[in-house]
Amino acid sequence: MFDYETLKVIWWVLVGVLLIGLALTDGFDMGAMALMPFVGKTDNERRVAINTIAPHWDGNQVWLITAGGALFAAWPMAYATAFSGLYWAMLLVLFGLFFRPVGFDYRSKLENKKWRDIWDWALFVGGALPALLFGVAFGNLFLGLPFRLDETMRTSFEGSFFSLLHPFALIAGVVSLSMLSAHGGSWLMLRTDEALHERSRQAVKICSAVFVACFFLAGLWLVLGVDGYNISSSFDPNGVLNPLSKTVTADNGGWQANYVRYPITQLAPLAGLAGGVLAFVGAHLNRANLTFAGTSLAITGTICTAGFALFPFIFPSSIDPASSLTMWDAVSSKKTLGVMTVAAIIWVPIVLGYTAWCYMSMWGRLTNKNIEANSHSLY
Repeated sequence: MFDYETLKVIWWVLVGVLLIGLALTDGFDMGAMALMPFVGKTDNERRVAINTIAPHWDGNQVWLITAGGALFAAWPMAYATAFSGLYWAMLLVLFGLFFRPVGFDYRSKLENKKWRDIWDWALFVGGALPALLFGVAFGNLFLGLPFRLDETMRTSFEGSFFSLLHPFALIAGVVSLSMLSAHGGSWLMLRTDEALHERSRQAVKICSAVFVACFFLAGLWLVLGVDGYNISSSFDPNGVLNPLSKTVTADNGGWQANYVRYPITQLAPLAGLAGGVLAFVGAHLNRANLTFAGTSLAITGTICTAGFALFPFIFPSSIDPASSLTMWDAVSSKKTLGVMTVAAIIWVPIVLGYTAWCYMSMWGRLTNKNIEANSHSLY
């Protein structure tokens, strides 16, 4: 159906689409819960915020599972390196995500303020911590991870969890947290009214302004202070699947090379900034649809910006550039990618159609009256 090189590019694109889908759907879940203790001043308001995402959060989280499965199937070496090098960071994300289902189910079981306050802050951690750490992880990809491959292709990671907390990576984490928080706030604007809607609107203005400032700062830092990587022009994308067979050089313009080579990719960072500005303007004008469109554009532009800059690298190595994993040489076999492509062609449209139907069927604004009328059946 497709040649091997085309299949590699297809799965690089599809994994990017899955990450965007994760950020667009599960992102507003995380963002809404990160804002919930601040925009919800009463118990009913907090329950309204929770119930705006209650019908969808577990379905949205499937994007995370699917992205992880696609990473494992398409780039098994990258998957193994991620779990060995980012093990503690991934555990923190996982434990943060644990708070959501438990918090949703148990928060309203007791009519006790202290009990509910504890679960509210647990839900805050479950939203804010993964949103922050996802950005930190992406920031470290630009810095390079401290790993090397031996002659048997085994990964040796020489860093620690605290070595991942580089100032640039933390700025990337703030970009992610503010972006997803603004997205969550725009969702609450769409689904709520009165005081909760107004506080969410103000939160979006703050978060979108922080996002635009930090996104610009991270980009400037990347251009001026972070060395990127380039693969030797003699590298054969269809050669032997051996990451150590290539020559990789580091230079200050490495992460900008694709933007020079393919000028159309420059639309991605512009879309990220434009989306942040549009979200701010939409919140200022109290236009919920415009605000949500702005945060969605910001997410899409930001992830595409990172993907275009890193291409074709998946996991660059900071201590041994030749060990860096790319989409060309850390990939599965042609047959594996071919079977996965057929499955994706069949099932992705079905999943998208079912998801759209769920949102349309359960759409509408939630109010304090809804909570009061269904106090024992809603979260």
